[in-house]
Amino acid sequence: MIKVEGTNMSNELRVGDHVEWYYEGGTTTGVITEKVTSEVMFRGYIRHASAKDPQFIIKSDSTNHLAMHKGSALRRVKKQKVQAS
Repeated sequence: MIKVEGTNMSNELRVGDHVEWYYEGGTTTGVITEKVTSEVMFRGYIRHASAKDPQFIIKSDSTNHLAMHKGSALRRVKKQKVQAS
């Protein structure tokens, strides 16, 4: 778990949390699927994660693609229910 800066202990990120992050096209949401605490190759790039500075793999709600971000780039949100039409 990582404590998000400026928040209290109840805002630690965990696998299963629904989060939002910014990207060049705006914002998107997804679910944390894995916490990474060691150096790893992801999409052709070495990501430098550690126990003190973990990164998170997130499955996008809109595309089902995987992304990896530091906890400081993520914001926990409530998952919105899709209404039937």
